[in-house]
Amino acid sequence: MIAPNQLTDPIVRAFVTAVNAGDQSAFRAVLAEGATMSDDGSDRDLTQWAEKEIWSSNGHMDIETEADGGRALVANYRNDTWGEMRTAWRFTVTGDGRISRFETGQA
Repeated sequence: MIAPNQLTDPIVRAFVTAVNAGDQSAFRAVLAEGATMSDDGSDRDLTQWAEKEIWSSNGHMDIETEADGGRALVANYRNDTWGEMRTAWRFTVTGDGRISRFETGQA
């Protein structure tokens, strides 16, 4: 496993750290205005998805691998709703260092 503080990309590192800490303010701070996301190939409302899949269900990411300069992860993701699953994450980062889109799904 890769410790979150060892992740290569600083904004992805901040994203994972915010998720694992349950820190909604820090999570919002890493996202660009109008950020989007998809789960298993379907676009979702980011705010509703995060509430259901992260905040109200104690979401947590354990990182297995990173690629693409730290913007592609494979993680064991767990929450109180679904248990643990192996997931892939890909992040698009803006020029000013915020996440404009992330895509996740089963790996």
